[in-house]
Amino acid sequence: MDDSFAPPPFKPAEALLQLKRSLREQKPLAERGEGFELQGMRVIELDSDASTITVRLAKRQSRTPEWDRVVLKNSADVRKCVDEVRKRLARWTEE
Repeated sequence: MDDSFAPPPFKPAEALLQLKRSLREQKPLAERGEGFELQGMRVIELDSDASTITVRLAKRQSRTPEWDRVVLKNSADVRKCVDEVRKRLARWTEE
């Protein structure tokens, strides 16, 4: 029997709500549908299924951005994603 600690099962629907809440706190991001905009330009798109959340992050703020695709499979991935958004937001607002 394995007595090691097992993390709680990942629940994408709940994690998506938490992720959106965390992203709403990042000013000046504005939530629009299943994504977020910065100064009227789409910079984050979110999608989820039964086991994961797929996030598309703009490489740079632009009307037609190039996207990085990140698949979140657990709570640690969600936290890393929020940290990455903070870094990109700092870079986008400096440009």
